[in-house]
Amino acid sequence: MDLFDYMRASAREKESPLASRMRPTTLDEVVGQKHIIGKDKLLYRAIQADQLGSIIFYGPPGTGKTTLAKVIANTTSANFRQINATVAGKKDMEEVVREAKDALGMYGKKTILFVDEIHRFNKSQQDYLLPYVEDGTLILIGATTENPYFEVNGALLSRSRIFELKALEKDDVKEVIWRAVHDEQKGMGSYHAVIDDDALEFLSDISGGDARAALNAVELGVLTTDRSPQDGRIHITLEVAQECIQKRAVRYDKDGDSHYDTISAFIKSMRGSDPDAAVYYLARMLYAGEDIKFIARRIMICASEDVGNADPQAIVVATSAAQAAERIGMPEAQIILSQAVIYVATAPKSNAAVNAISAAMEAVETKRSMPVPPHLQDSHYRGSKKLGRGIGYQYVHDYPNHYVNQQYLPDGMEGEVFYHPSDNGYEKVIREYMQFLRDSVGND
Repeated sequence: MDLFDYMRASAREKESPLASRMRPTTLDEVVGQKHIIGKDKLLYRAIQADQLGSIIFYGPPGTGKTTLAKVIANTTSANFRQINATVAGKKDMEEVVREAKDALGMYGKKTILFVDEIHRFNKSQQDYLLPYVEDGTLILIGATTENPYFEVNGALLSRSRIFELKALEKDDVKEVIWRAVHDEQKGMGSYHAVIDDDALEFLSDISGGDARAALNAVELGVLTTDRSPQDGRIHITLEVAQECIQKRAVRYDKDGDSHYDTISAFIKSMRGSDPDAAVYYLARMLYAGEDIKFIARRIMICASEDVGNADPQAIVVATSAAQAAERIGMPEAQIILSQAVIYVATAPKSNAAVNAISAAMEAVETKRSMPVPPHLQDSHYRGSKKLGRGIGYQYVHDYPNHYVNQQYLPDGMEGEVFYHPSDNGYEKVIREYMQFLRDSVGND
């Protein structure tokens, strides 16, 4: 690096965003993620010993994936190269591989390649890296916000350790903010700003575990707030903090884990008869712009799968809500969907219909299909009577209680029971009524 390169690098460091300047350079400076970088953990020991194998960091934005890669860059004796999968092409990878081969062959020096947003690489790009990871030319560090088991080639996964980073705890974010406000070398300390306790509390909570979002708000607050005429200092008050972050950024990627986790929690809350949690997850999906037709379909499924005949009106309400929501659209549709969600969540529950069709499907798949009993066969077409079809059928409305005991299942399946009504809600009435019919006198 010549003088001009050094000056440019120094200028970039000073002018870079606060979140970038505040990145830790050592493991001891890293906040949070103790489940993977605690002093007794494998990753901590591997970084300290400079014995790192290929790894993939997976977690939400702002949790420290790039930070850990930078820490590794500062502690390793290996060459460290970084590329971003959103802009890098094959030519960039070929250059890295060429340099890595030279370093290994001429100096016996390893090369660590950090690929940010590795899920953006297509299959052929990931395949290109595979042989060089396999033979040790490259040690791969990948970072992704997407589930690597879905987005990264199985061959690369099998050669890498996966470390999942969690959203930072509120106290962790609070520590990061405090450092940023008071650090005079890397942070905003030279501005002599102060942050009120309620503003600190608000930002650490509202950031949702994303340290970058919190630091961006702090930086904006310090740079745009006038000094107080009383003490000449910049005060980050609760009002300033609210203006800088605007609103809570709901973490909800429609193609990622958050989508599936949220819809799973939504369904399980309705199934678990918790209307408050169900409406909360409904609000999260609506806030993030989820398709109301998708939400409505899940409510209808839950109404049948988890409520069933314990409250037969649940599927009616859910279906009507789906039609109404689609016709009316947002924002009013949220009221309709909320009504349906609350109805399904508070309805008595039964999965007897699910068990019935599952057992019946298993019987169809595993048992030899027998003909429909002759007395149930269609007797309306020409010649059917001569074939004995429909003969002996007992018309139920000719009997007391409109019920007659006759065989409906095929031969060999008599007595099979697929539907077992529960004791919940209206299904208890169904169970008692069916028992009453079977016990009826004069239907032998």
